[in-house]
Amino acid sequence: MRHHDLDRRRQQATRQPAPARRTSNRAVIVLAVSAVALAAAIALVACSGVAPAITRAITSSAGQPDPDDGAGSMTDGRFGTADGVLDENRFTVDDVELPGIANLDPDLLEAVRQATEAAADDDITLFISSGWRSTAYQQHLLDEAILRYGSEEAARQVVATPEGSSHTRGAAVDIGATDADYWLIEHGSAFGLCQTYANEIWHFELATTPGGECPELLPDAG
Repeated sequence: MRHHDLDRRRQQATRQPAPARRTSNRAVIVLAVSAVALAAAIALVACSGVAPAITRAITSSAGQPDPDDGAGSMTDGRFGTADGVLDENRFTVDDVELPGIANLDPDLLEAVRQATEAAADDDITLFISSGWRSTAYQQHLLDEAILRYGSEEAARQVVATPEGSSHTRGAAVDIGATDADYWLIEHGSAFGLCQTYANEIWHFELATTPGGECPELLPDAG
């Protein structure tokens, strides 16, 4: 009997470490899952890129992606086509059904039309990426810039106030793409169109008479 008791004790002693190994394995699995979750969270934050308050998306008026992606669905936050929102490098002077183009000063619109026809002879397309803007939308752009640059003083160098903006008066156009900007800088004065800010090669206004000399560039919108 003693030999049997000794055998049983030896068998029990051999089996005792097994639960400890199972507990250790569970701990390793928990730690591994936690590490994966932490890495995923860090990656999500890193990929966001900008503050949520200034993130833009093309959505329908209901706030859902518009499968048609038509002109009427362009939005920037709560602002849409009716406020002058335009896609970059998509529309030309002929898209007069869009308020951002239709509400431009008639003389400016005609000058851009003539420049567009002349640029086409050089295989250059003048896109209007921004034209007339509502005062509320201009304020929205300024608010975004303040968040991005950290102060109103810095933001004013790239975005004017609604009261000071030529866009809210329909007196300015932002032209794209870059080859069109440089073409218009060189040839725009023939139509009265001038780059007005040194830090914005895309911003043009009717600032001289056709064939006249453009005024000296302002450093920025401030």
